[in-house]
Amino acid sequence: MLKTDTDWVKRDMYFKDDKQISLFDFGQKAGLTLNPNNRWVKLAQLIDWDMLEDKYCHLYCEDNGAGAKPIRLALGSLIIKQKENLPDEILVLHIQENPYMQYFCGIKEYTQEMPFDPSLLVTFRKRFNEEVIREINEMMFKPKQEEKDKDDDNNAPPNSGILILDATCTPADIAYPQDINLCNEAREKTEEMVEAMHKGNVGKAEKPRLDRQKARISYLKVAKSKNRSKNTLRKAINKQLSYIRRNLGYIETLIKQGHYERLSVKQQTELETIKKLYEQQKYMIDNRTNSVENRIVSISQPHVRPIVRGKAKAKVEFGAKVAISVIGGFAFVDNLSWEAYNESTDLIAVIEKYRKTYGYYPEAVMVDKLYRNQQNIKFCNNHGIRISGPKLGRPKKDEIIDKQQEYRDSGIRNAVEGKFGIGKLAYGLGKIKAKLKNTAETVINLAFWVMNLCKVLLCLWLVMIFARKKWAF
Repeated sequence: MLKTDTDWVKRDMYFKDDKQISLFDFGQKAGLTLNPNNRWVKLAQLIDWDMLEDKYCHLYCEDNGAGAKPIRLALGSLIIKQKENLPDEILVLHIQENPYMQYFCGIKEYTQEMPFDPSLLVTFRKRFNEEVIREINEMMFKPKQEEKDKDDDNNAPPNSGILILDATCTPADIAYPQDINLCNEAREKTEEMVEAMHKGNVGKAEKPRLDRQKARISYLKVAKSKNRSKNTLRKAINKQLSYIRRNLGYIETLIKQGHYERLSVKQQTELETIKKLYEQQKYMIDNRTNSVENRIVSISQPHVRPIVRGKAKAKVEFGAKVAISVIGGFAFVDNLSWEAYNESTDLIAVIEKYRKTYGYYPEAVMVDKLYRNQQNIKFCNNHGIRISGPKLGRPKKDEIIDKQQEYRDSGIRNAVEGKFGIGKLAYGLGKIKAKLKNTAETVINLAFWVMNLCKVLLCLWLVMIFARKKWAF
């Protein structure tokens, strides 16, 4: 069941349209004619807007609040943003200037007015969260079959289809984390908090001593140094931690005096993050180690974690780890975690989900060697599923290895690598710019939904090319 609790966002009253507009309902100015073969017109026809409106209008309030933006406008703008990889402010300008985008978003007629304020896109991403987008994607491209005899092994249909699995990291838009830089940022933010809270004591108590210039010089001396030893860096971090510890002491005193409300909501959240960051950095300095559990690598995005990838380009990436499955050329998100985990643990659950959806097990599963452990191989063998790759252990003396089959399997498995590649190059997965945890999860799931939509759009385009028809871009 979808979560209907939307306490995190203002709930507006929603007014349903009698009918979602078609191409001929779009009010066109004199001299303006929309091409029915345009990509946005074709893409709009792929989506059942009326069904989405009926299914998800419960996310809005029924009897109070201001009038909300239509669901087609909200989802349409998110699709355009993901497909064109545009910032929020630029996206609104594109919709304002493009009649095809206005039609796609369900606007009744061409207008030169801004469709909505760019800040409203954050609300859209919160309301249509990860769970909603994932459900829409599976509803459109992985339709469920009628349930019959699924639990009867004697009447179970034969295995069919190919399931491809893999995982990747979707890097967050943060600066490369360095301990000295994180400590300096934490010190500066605590100084701002002390000054904000001290305003309530002006004329009553002396302003706490911060030594901003001295601390800044101490930081820059090491940060700008090209050749710095581990011992020098360790002393510099310890110095910054001493400033942070003193500032946190000031803050605790001011909180006891009743000045906590002078901090903004953002500062209150950052204060808890800085306290945890201080504990982690102090632990690593005292124990002379470079690792700690749930390590914070960004104060503004404390949910981001380091993901060890072992790739030549980047051994460690910072973002969410996403495991997907590719079925019939369409990509579906199976697991999304901000903590590093072994994706091989997803295999059995994904196969069972495949059976629940289609009524039968897949004929073959294409995975890399990380998934090929004893538990997964045993499960696949028990259910007649062929798993790609060689057998575990040293091959037997007289064993015949089908190299051609392994080569064909590796070619099939390239489909999932291609999804990751195009997702990072063209759909914004190479750098997740959403700052909040829940909105970042929405963006990641949205990328795969839009990717699937564009795959169908490409197929339609190829059909029209072979039919010698014109395609308008």
